[in-house]
Amino acid sequence: MRSRAERLPRLRHRSDWQSLLYLAALPALAAWQWVHGFNAALYALMLFLTLGIGVIHHNHTHLRMWRGRRANRATDLWITLLQGHPSFVFWPAHVANHHRHRHGPEDVARTYRFGGDTNHLLGYLLHPLQAVWVLYPLFLRWLARLYRHQSGAFRYCMAQYAVWLGSWAVLLALDWKKALLFVIVPQLHGLHWLLATNYLQHAHADGSAAGRQPQGPLNYARNFEGWLNPLLFNIGLHTAHHEHPHAHWSELRGLHHAHYRARVHPALNEGGLVPYMLRVFVLGSVLPRYRSRSLMPAHNS
Repeated sequence: MRSRAERLPRLRHRSDWQSLLYLAALPALAAWQWVHGFNAALYALMLFLTLGIGVIHHNHTHLRMWRGRRANRATDLWITLLQGHPSFVFWPAHVANHHRHRHGPEDVARTYRFGGDTNHLLGYLLHPLQAVWVLYPLFLRWLARLYRHQSGAFRYCMAQYAVWLGSWAVLLALDWKKALLFVIVPQLHGLHWLLATNYLQHAHADGSAAGRQPQGPLNYARNFEGWLNPLLFNIGLHTAHHEHPHAHWSELRGLHHAHYRARVHPALNEGGLVPYMLRVFVLGSVLPRYRSRSLMPAHNS
């Protein structure tokens, strides 16, 4: 028989203690304000943590956080509760679609599908709504296949819906105003950022075959190298992640600098995320010289 220590869940990487801290801090901040009242500083921190939960969800899908199945299933359900949406959706939308097609013409949520190849503030704000419109049919088809062929997996996905919607029902019944302010609005904020990140990382990148050459340029994604990476699990180092989807997030910085930075068009290696957004979305809205330029071949011919 295994000892008690051997039966305890074990993290695959000790760096994921940071993930566990975020997973514990967000509900703790919400609960404290539910009892003691709104605090602007804590609320701002909570909104930032909703971004982190989305990245943790992403990372946990690619590489399960724990070595044991039960702990991973529990983490799925905890992320579902915190994010306000079933965690299974990352597989059909992100792994089976986005990673498979790499922003190419078959990627159903490619940024240039909606209103042309753009990179501006309105496109950024609308992209999450546009992406949901095309992704939810993908989820439903995925669930229909599970229902026909993998009933156990289908029931697990339905359990995630029950956990999410049940939590909303209970909290709204307790105090609908507090539920909206401290739970649902932060969750929607996090989900918006989760979907909008696709626009930040791919708008005006090259989604054609020319931008996805195994031995040539890799210009299908934008990288951010600034200070948000240590806080958000290296989410900005997107090319390295696409090329090594099962690598742990703590390994991406080394992979980016050793293998991919030099293969990406200089315009796609950005510094900080916030300066980029201010330059392209704010200054670029009035001054053309601050706008990005598309790398798609049709725009460069």
